[in-house]
Amino acid sequence: MSFYTVEPAPARLNRSELAVPGSQPQMFEKAAASAADVVFLDLEDAVAPDEKVQARRNIIAASHDIDWGGKTLSVRINGLDTHYMYRDVVDLIEQGSERIDLIMIPKVGTAADVYAVDMLVTQAETAMGRRKRLGFELIIETALGMQNVEAIAAASRRNESLHFGVADYAASTRARTTQIGGVNRDYAVLTDPLEDGRRERHWGDMWHYALARMVVAARANGLRPLDGPFGDFSDPEGFEAAARRAAVLGCEGKWAIHPSQIALANAVMSPSEAEVTRARRILEAMAEAERQGKGAVSLDGRLIDYASIRQAQVLVEKADRIAAG
Repeated sequence: MSFYTVEPAPARLNRSELAVPGSQPQMFEKAAASAADVVFLDLEDAVAPDEKVQARRNIIAASHDIDWGGKTLSVRINGLDTHYMYRDVVDLIEQGSERIDLIMIPKVGTAADVYAVDMLVTQAETAMGRRKRLGFELIIETALGMQNVEAIAAASRRNESLHFGVADYAASTRARTTQIGGVNRDYAVLTDPLEDGRRERHWGDMWHYALARMVVAARANGLRPLDGPFGDFSDPEGFEAAARRAAVLGCEGKWAIHPSQIALANAVMSPSEAEVTRARRILEAMAEAERQGKGAVSLDGRLIDYASIRQAQVLVEKADRIAAG
């Protein structure tokens, strides 16, 4: 391991993150009662300009009046390039309750963007004597943000997670798609002719590079990486496939833009019973190996060593957090 120590963000269950427009307060109670690990109340893209002020009032009231249970509660503020952002931050802290856990910052382009919000949040928290420090969720959804993702991830001690905002990222990079996530038939490879002359087409994942790069930046700075929205909520199989690709790359969770996607995200992003059982056996086998003065041991015909311990601990810790609810 490097001599440099990575300090992990506060541990939170983040398998599913439900998006709820701040302009639709009738949805708040259902979100609070849902199985989502995190709920983010939106002041940005899901809210029309003439509804921004009322949406902010709705969210402030909901932070006081609604029982959010054990959920993590986040609020997506408006972008730094708008005149709504500063009032979002100030009013949420001065008028909202301490039940708000996180602020989600959209379209982060540079580390200075994070610094600017951090400065404003810190001043407002200090002025109000807020006891609980707000954390940051950062959406990487522009070419500029992806170019600077490593610096962004390290920009504040408030940072907790990076999210891939696929729709705005596609627009920023001029990607030839109008879908929100998912695959594209044009992103494919064509095989050489087979013996019978046929050529097969194999679709790829056009978001693989961007998501993988964001995951590395997040994990290198102790943050949780999350895959963003999958727009076609009438396609559960497509959502599940996208979630599984993200999980394989190291994502902690995925957005749900519709309640039907919550259970899918929770299932995909939870370790299976078989995986947890094997992880516990690995920890037991390595503990026995240590007692015998060994650094590696065989389990079920496979070599396990100290790297195996770290992998197993990640699974077991997540399973324990899920069990704790």
